[in-house]
Amino acid sequence: MSKKSSGGDHPAVEAHGLVKAYGENRALDGIDLTIPRGQVFGFLGPNGAGKTTTIRILATLTRPDGGTARVLGHDVLTDADAIRARVAVTGQFASLDEDLTGYENLLILSRLHGLSRAAGRRRADELLAAFDLTRSAARPVSGYSGGMRRRLDIGASLIVTPDLLFLDEPTTGLDPRSRNQVWELVRRIAAAGTTVLLTTQYLEEADQLAERIAVIDNGRIVAEGTSAQLKSRVGAGTLHLRLLDGEQRPQALRILAGVLEGTVQLGADPLALSMLLTTRPDATDVGRLVGHAMTRLADAGVGISDLSLGQHSLDEAFLALTGHRAGPAVIDHEELSA
Repeated sequence: MSKKSSGGDHPAVEAHGLVKAYGENRALDGIDLTIPRGQVFGFLGPNGAGKTTTIRILATLTRPDGGTARVLGHDVLTDADAIRARVAVTGQFASLDEDLTGYENLLILSRLHGLSRAAGRRRADELLAAFDLTRSAARPVSGYSGGMRRRLDIGASLIVTPDLLFLDEPTTGLDPRSRNQVWELVRRIAAAGTTVLLTTQYLEEADQLAERIAVIDNGRIVAEGTSAQLKSRVGAGTLHLRLLDGEQRPQALRILAGVLEGTVQLGADPLALSMLLTTRPDATDVGRLVGHAMTRLADAGVGISDLSLGQHSLDEAFLALTGHRAGPAVIDHEELSA
């Protein structure tokens, strides 16, 4: 994949007030989104937040019920053909013919894109080599692993190099090794000049790949910025405690809630608890407040074996911004009243 200019003066995506409803379900509730060219832009949110609906509208696969959207300078309603000629979409599930070999899949798609037989063969060979699939080229796709299928599916999206690539949760269901391989492919695609809109519910994925991230929840954009900006905007840091006695955790929670402003997070370890500090005092104030909380715990006889105060993770920022995690929830609010 050779480096190419992103070209053009328009952003890759300009959307204002996008609305989409399915019956009484308002999948999008006024989305505003601007994506510059030449970067990986992360679209982060839990299942059902509106990520795939947004992709389908921008890729001209679904019409919005309200608002406007322009992709590469073209209106999604009036210039759909111009957009489709310059974008590619890879969904959550591989769109390949499992009875054909990897090479045959790419060759057929190249012919459908208008390449000659000779040019199609060259392009198939290039993509198979670029995505480390040459040795598997003659095997039916039905025998491919999940990671191999995703790499081939992404390769199929690049038969004709797009200006904008929509990657809709490309690593869903993959093992860590295969996920890392897909991440490397995304970096290479972006380095070659293609703008990538990456939707994901994996916080680490957005943290690793995206230059900017928009967080969507319940059909609305609730935050946007770099990973560092999202982490810093939600508070002063996260306090992590480890108790000597797990039965004292409810008592510790009540004391912390009375001194510090934030959201409590509990995991499976009964001795551990964390508090996402949502106020933004300066460092001196943070130290004073934490010190006061520790004094209150000591006065109540709550033993602490370990304490640390660190920067929020993207996971914790997401929790603060949306009120829940992108993955399975681990907060037990009932324990606060125990």
